Amino acid sequence: MGFFSFTAWILLLYGIGGFILFKVKNKRGETINIPFWRFTLPTGLVLVIILSMIVRIDPQQVGVVVKPSGVENTEIHTGWHVIAPWNDVHKMDKTVWVYTCAHDAKEGSRPSADAIWAPTKDGIKMGFDVSISWRIDPNEASWIYQNVTESDGGESGRYLWLEENVIRTKLKSALALTVSNYSPIEVYSTKREEIQQHVAERVKLEINPYKLILDQIDLREVFYNSDYEISINNKKLAEQEALRLVEVTKQKEEQLKQAEIDKNIAIQKAEGEAKALQIKGNSLSMNPKIIQLEWINKWDGKLPQYMMGNGQGVILSLPNNP
Repeated sequence: MGFFSFTAWILLLYGIGGFILFKVKNKRGETINIPFWRFTLPTGLVLVIILSMIVRIDPQQVGVVVKPSGVENTEIHTGWHVIAPWNDVHKMDKTVWVYTCAHDAKEGSRPSADAIWAPTKDGIKMGFDVSISWRIDPNEASWIYQNVTESDGGESGRYLWLEENVIRTKLKSALALTVSNYSPIEVYSTKREEIQQHVAERVKLEINPYKLILDQIDLREVFYNSDYEISINNKKLAEQEALRLVEVTKQKEEQLKQAEIDKNIAIQKAEGEAKALQIKGNSLSMNPKIIQLEWINKWDGKLPQYMMGNGQGVILSLPNNP
């Protein structure tokens, strides 16, 4: 399209130049007649008028027709369109925009930390890194063009205004209303997906009057405020220390139980040995010859090679031969 427009304007300007030169005479009273100007002038004029009436809308765009009487309510969509030369076509972006609120300034849409804080049902404030994907309703682009200001932001001005004054505001409101129904542990872990779904439903309803479409909301990160996080860490350390002391106490109780068992076994063993010695002593006192009988039972049948002392108490063996 750009090439044809350029060619049409070249032909038109060439024809205009030829016409001017034809009307102006030189010093000798002669006219300057450049070739083909009579053809290029009307041809270029017709082509410029026709091409100015043709408008191309890209697949990522939607067109809003602005007439001298006001904005037309019917949008024009992807393709080639013939528009009256006295009308203007404003092309609007219908692709998905992503607005991010993040604690880290490098990740958010704003140059500074921009996490959204909302209180739980326990009154504990929690922070959220959130990304919201949205786009304009292509069939309502004319309404947005008429009712949303560009705020000196150029072609993106309307979208920036919508993000700051509609998307961000409704997102904060939806998070606050939703999170207030949950406890901190539910928000942090067990109910995060459910919360995300409820927030998306609320935001979708809130931005609908502005002719906006919500595609997706992502709760990217959830975190506690610094004071509450410190208290949680201290509580966890205290719980771990308590568990350690309980374990140490259990070990000591087991050791005491084992020591008691060992003591009882030793006592029982000592009592048994004492009782056995007592019984044995009583038996010997009642029958002294038992000692000689035990000596005989333990003798291997060999006489000693040496004798010491006066020989008292020695038992003489009888000869083996008869």
